[in-house]
Formats: sequence, structure tokens, C-alpha cells
Amino acid sequence: MSIVTTSTPSFSGSHEETPAVAGRTAQRCAETALFMRDHVLSLVSHDLRSPLNAIHSWAYVLDRKVDANDATAQRALEGIRNGVDQQVKLLESIVDTTRAETRALALKRAPFALRALLDETVRDVRGGLADQRGVAIELASPLTDQQMDGDRERLAAALWLLVAFAVEASASGATVTLEGDVDASKFCATVTWQPSLAALTDPALPHVLENFARQQATHPREAGRIAWVLGLCKRVAEAHEGAFEQGQWSDGQPTALKLRVPLAGA
Repeated sequence: MSIVTTSTPSFSGSHEETPAVAGRTAQRCAETALFMRDHVLSLVSHDLRSPLNAIHSWAYVLDRKVDANDATAQRALEGIRNGVDQQVKLLESIVDTTRAETRALALKRAPFALRALLDETVRDVRGGLADQRGVAIELASPLTDQQMDGDRERLAAALWLLVAFAVEASASGATVTLEGDVDASKFCATVTWQPSLAALTDPALPHVLENFARQQATHPREAGRIAWVLGLCKRVAEAHEGAFEQGQWSDGQPTALKLRVPLAGA
């Protein structure tokens, strides 16, 4: 099956932002911010628990070594244990509770056409950002009437963010490519582009993603971790029992974002 490719030139006047596109863009931005917050809270919860566990363990070791009759040392140990307990309760009562909305992500599954979703994604990002930035978007996909069973709205938000982030990180005149295809059991969406860190953070350019999110995305990432702003993509993929991957990047070198989800739920 041949690949059907559609493209738009930079600054195309035929893709102006409509009220409907503006409304969906605002909704997608709010969803992105919500999932980014919860993604960061998840990292905070995980990263704080490791040192707290270590402190608790060493306090136990010291408790067995310190003279039980040394009142000052015993008060110090008690203070350490109480401090650890307070921090753990804080994580449980505030951090974990706050991120509960996206941690257990409910899906509204129904059959839907994949090609229409890809077309809508490209249309919305063009009208909401790419045309203003002078960035072209190409859709490369052999899909016609193939369907999948999933939460269309959630996947629409994830695909929008994949493409919008790539546009945010592209210089004027660049091209972002969205590829969409299926195999026997999965739908795979891949966005490829050449990042420009300057374009991602330039305050003079139009942006839809928050400045804080864009700045953090330029920082070095630990192995296996993604930019915070892409937390929505990760959660939506995992909720569908799929996976999300952010490739390593350097200025001006091709990179990719990949979303893979089963065509049908378990």
C-alpha cells in the first residue's frame, strides 16, 4: 500500500485559526498543563521516597549503636524518625492525592477511524500554531478506513501534543512529519523533526505551551525519562496498554516521538 502524503507550505493562508480550532487548542493546552503537573508530582513522590527510606534505615542502625542512656542522642533520633514520618504523610496526603485524577485514567472506549483523527490533528496544529510559526506539517500515512477501539478524545489530545511540541521546537521554514500506520495489533504514530532549542524558548515567537514547560524540555534528561510537558502522551499510551517514547535530541539533529497503542483493548 502506497503512502499518502499531504503537506502545507510555510505561512499558508488557507489554514487560518477558526473559533473551533482555537477552542480545541485552549482545551489541549489545559489538559497538557494538568498532566504535566501530575507527572511532576509523580516524579517528586518517587524521588523523595528513596532518600526518606534511606534516612529511616540509617536511623534504625544508629538507634542500635547509640547509648540508650544518652538523652540528647535519643531526642535526635526521635526527631529524625518524626521528620521522616511527616514527609511520608505529606507525600501521601497531598502529592499522591493531587495526582489521583490522572494516575487512574478512565477511558471511554469506542470504535473510531484513525485517518480522520490524523487529519484532524494536523489541521488543528496547523491552524493553532504551525502557520503562525512558518512551520510545515506533513502527514505520511497509508491509512484509509482502518479503525481502532479506544478513547478517541484522549488519543486526540496525545497526538495533538506530539505534533504541537515538535512545532514549538522547530525553526521557521522547518518541516514536522507525522506518520501513522497499523500492524496486526497496534497503531503507531511517529513525529519526526529537527529540533531548534532556540525556537523552543524564543519569547518573540508564538507559543501554545507554557514557558516553564518549554524551558524544562531543554534540560538534560535522565535515562528513560521524558520531558515533563509530554506527561499526557505517556499516561494516555499507558492507559491504552501501549507505550510512549521520546528520542534523545541535540540541536539540528533529527529526532522522533513515538506513540504505540493496541488496536483493541484487552
